[in-house]
Amino acid sequence: MKIRALQKLTLLDFPGKTAATVFTCGCNLRCPFCHNASLVLGDRNANANGGDYTFDEEPLVDENEIFALLDKRKGLLDGVAITGGEPMLQRDIGDFIAKIKGKGFAVKLDTNGFLPERLKDLLDRGIVDYVAMDVKHSPEKYGEAAGIPELDFEPFRKSIRYINESGVDHEFRTTVVKGIHTAEDILKICEEIGPGSKYFLQMYVDSGDVLAKRTGGGENLEAFAPDEARKLLEAARTVIPGAAVRGI
Repeated sequence: MKIRALQKLTLLDFPGKTAATVFTCGCNLRCPFCHNASLVLGDRNANANGGDYTFDEEPLVDENEIFALLDKRKGLLDGVAITGGEPMLQRDIGDFIAKIKGKGFAVKLDTNGFLPERLKDLLDRGIVDYVAMDVKHSPEKYGEAAGIPELDFEPFRKSIRYINESGVDHEFRTTVVKGIHTAEDILKICEEIGPGSKYFLQMYVDSGDVLAKRTGGGENLEAFAPDEARKLLEAARTVIPGAAVRGI
């Protein structure tokens, strides 16, 4: 596992649980509004098939440090949230999750859904307790939001289906950016997800580590105003009545 950082306690990253958060290195998408650019750009060799990844920025976090923390905080932590970057790029992600589960902790997995078969394997093994998938855009505009022109939506559609069929507690979410997303786009996203899932609109935030601003450009990225965000939410709720907004 290539792990860049460890947050020893969070009350936000794993719904309903106290957790530690593990940040993995590298991502195979290049979403201009990504707020963790340092995790994305450190990966030199990201590719569509997964693989072994180098990382420019040191130090990495030793896995043993994570497991030592879990041993120390049994009874205090409920689980571990694994995020990135894109955790599914790590070849040993399954073994890592299984070891966490073996210590009695719940696991939440964040993913962009680009590697559906690898995700399905984890779901079928029953070692993931909660999945959060970022759905970047409507199918025809996915490449625009993911920073990869003409990106095929089918792998993401398969991941959505696998998650919906898994029986695992889950959510889908879209980071919305003014000028990139519209109410019509949100409606199309919700139609892909279907009415039976939790869905959140997340407001774009300039974290100071936004990918587009690190690679040139990005000055025009802008968050929706609260009244504009409510119109997006109204569109989402025509398909997913329980849809909600985070970040306002």
